[in-house]
Amino acid sequence: MEPDDAPNLADEAVEIGQGLIGQATDFLQSLLRPWNAYQVGIAIAILAVAWILAAIIRPRLHEWMRSREGWPKWRFRALLTVHKRMRGIVFVVLIWIVIAVMREITWPSRTHLLAVIANLATAWLFVILATRVIGNGLLRGIVRWGAWAWVTLNILGLTDEAVRLLDSAALEMGDTRLSLWLLIRAIAVLGLFIYVARLLARGSASRIRANEDLSPSMRELAVKALQIAVYSLAFFAGLRLVGVDLTGLAVLSGAIGVGIGFGLQKVVSNLVSGVIILLDKSVKPGDVISVGETFGWINALGARYVSITTRDGREYLIPNEDLITTQVVNWSHSNAFVRLDIYFGTAYADDPHKVRRIAIDAAQSVDRVLNFRPPVCHIVGFGDSSVDYILRFWIDDPAGGLTNIRGNVYLALWDAFQEHGISIPFPQREVKMLEGSTLRSERSAPD
Repeated sequence: MEPDDAPNLADEAVEIGQGLIGQATDFLQSLLRPWNAYQVGIAIAILAVAWILAAIIRPRLHEWMRSREGWPKWRFRALLTVHKRMRGIVFVVLIWIVIAVMREITWPSRTHLLAVIANLATAWLFVILATRVIGNGLLRGIVRWGAWAWVTLNILGLTDEAVRLLDSAALEMGDTRLSLWLLIRAIAVLGLFIYVARLLARGSASRIRANEDLSPSMRELAVKALQIAVYSLAFFAGLRLVGVDLTGLAVLSGAIGVGIGFGLQKVVSNLVSGVIILLDKSVKPGDVISVGETFGWINALGARYVSITTRDGREYLIPNEDLITTQVVNWSHSNAFVRLDIYFGTAYADDPHKVRRIAIDAAQSVDRVLNFRPPVCHIVGFGDSSVDYILRFWIDDPAGGLTNIRGNVYLALWDAFQEHGISIPFPQREVKMLEGSTLRSERSAPD
């Protein structure tokens, strides 16, 4: 900004402010005129009547809503909005009826102030109802207050003065001029474009995820690519529409990107790792994987992390980079077949041939154990107190859990060994007393 421009902008802002104050003073003075004062009194009376009628209608509407069964949720939400804003709706209806009647029996000039009040009330009510579709409370409040301010200025005829005042507060850098009015326009337009882009992205993502012709990983990759493209288009189109020079923005964003890149290496690494995971199809939603001590199935593939739900209901968010740089066990990568091993031992007095047959039959009796891939049992060693065996069996549903199927097979072994008289030994120790030693037993005295 040039030094000589600052006083000029300040003088212009003061001049605009004085003009607004003068218009406000004239408006307040006009209220002292008889017919204007009458119109204010009529508006207050209408407001009181609307308050009374709303107090009568709201309980009856509430009871009627409670008697409706089987209605879709959108109808109940619409009625709840009407129920909550009943006073405003009744006021708008009554004031327009009064204006129509007064214009038939008196001069139109004597309803001018009532028409201004009716237009304001109608616009404010429309803004309230329209902004109900915005789910975020903070964003809804910002949009609502901004829309209220704009429609009020527009109805009162102060739009040009407000725009000039906001445009006079500007920061100039070379050929670029950034004013408060431009900033407000950019926020409004970008907010609208991003909201529309969000709706489009959600609808398109639902259709892509419902397409069974694509693999789960390709569906997720297509959704992510679509979101990036739609949001980027909305952002740059919004900036272009409000008159922002995208050439300067590209240079600025490049300089900022270099500086931020050093501090966001992990974030960028996770984003790139997520794209690699989607492309190579190493993991996909529904796979059962183990990462370190975490075992569970994949719920979703995010841009930064993978959501894994374990058997105990916990949801772990594993960074994408960990799935690229560490060892991951994918129990269902190419197929869902999983072989499990359990170890046990029997007494030396038991026939090992009989033990093997009993163990295989016991494993086959468990529901989840596959019979077309029959279990096998082998001797793996002669221990100090037992003959040691390994029992191997297959399952095809690792998402159903591994610990529980092992427990069921152990229980089947226990029942089968009890039925056939097979004993499961435990370590036995002999204690020898050295010659000349004595054995004492000490008991603490009772309290």
